[in-house]
Amino acid sequence: MRTFLPRSMPQNLPFTDVDKDAWYFEAVQYVYKNGLFNGTSATAFSPDGEMSRAMLAAVLYRLAGSPAGDGKAPAFTDVAPDTWYTDAVAWANGNGIVTGYGNGLFGGADSITREQLVVMLYRYAKFMKHDTAAAGDLSAFTDAGDTSDWAVEALRWAYAEGLITGRTATTIVPQGTATRAEVAMILMRFGGELAK
Repeated sequence: MRTFLPRSMPQNLPFTDVDKDAWYFEAVQYVYKNGLFNGTSATAFSPDGEMSRAMLAAVLYRLAGSPAGDGKAPAFTDVAPDTWYTDAVAWANGNGIVTGYGNGLFGGADSITREQLVVMLYRYAKFMKHDTAAAGDLSAFTDAGDTSDWAVEALRWAYAEGLITGRTATTIVPQGTATRAEVAMILMRFGGELAK
């Protein structure tokens, strides 16, 4: 189990595109200081950039402490044996945290959807033996019915735990893509839950 730094941290970040008044500033601090996220360059975080499936696999791998694997490449034809996310995907796939699209494809460069994000977090929480019994009521969201069947349980859990909120008062946008700032915020909330 990782030890997380407190949310109150020094304000210095190397990123010129993260304003101290931004709603996500504290979350970016949190994920950067805890070694969960890297920047997209030495001076850019790209908060409005979309998070890829490979990026989230790498984040969860770091969250788990970057455990040593068995040296095998993941069982996906589109994940080469020497990418920056190979070990992360192999670990996450081997532990049931990520799955592919079928036909041997993982889609690492694809932008992650909000429902894919919560499913991966839900599986990670189960893998770490955390209580995942909470189930929130999504009826206030007019687009809750857009959630894929395989993601409903995870979305209800993430909403109940306060990890994900609606994009508006009446929409949760399960099929929408998640930005790096949004994922940083969700990870900060998730870290708070793990620390309890």
